[in-house]
Amino acid sequence: MSNQEPETVGQDAACCPGLSAAPLDEERAGELAKAFKALGDPVRLRLLSMIASRGEGGEVCVCELTPAFEPSQPTISHHLKLLRQAGLIDCERRGTWVYYWLLPGVLDRLAAFLTTPRPAGARA
Repeated sequence: MSNQEPETVGQDAACCPGLSAAPLDEERAGELAKAFKALGDPVRLRLLSMIASRGEGGEVCVCELTPAFEPSQPTISHHLKLLRQAGLIDCERRGTWVYYWLLPGVLDRLAAFLTTPRPAGARA
């Protein structure tokens, strides 16, 4: 739907250490802040959950998302646009409907960033 490439949240754990591993540079902090800001809204968090619950490679039609919310369809579309701009999801228009899916590995990269490394032999 968008000609603009979404910014990605990160490439992999090797290039993107967790919060306690090293101080963030300005660029990485900006990328992560955009993703976490997008997730800071309850409607966007629910939308992401609905999309992610389809599993890897799964997708969901906007026609299935909008009935679950009170806000109007244009408001839901705006929230989906913010999730796309944050690099969390992507979409494709097929006829009159738009289908959304979670970008591969995005939740793992966010979780890895927030995970504190445990010393060897430490209990969870």
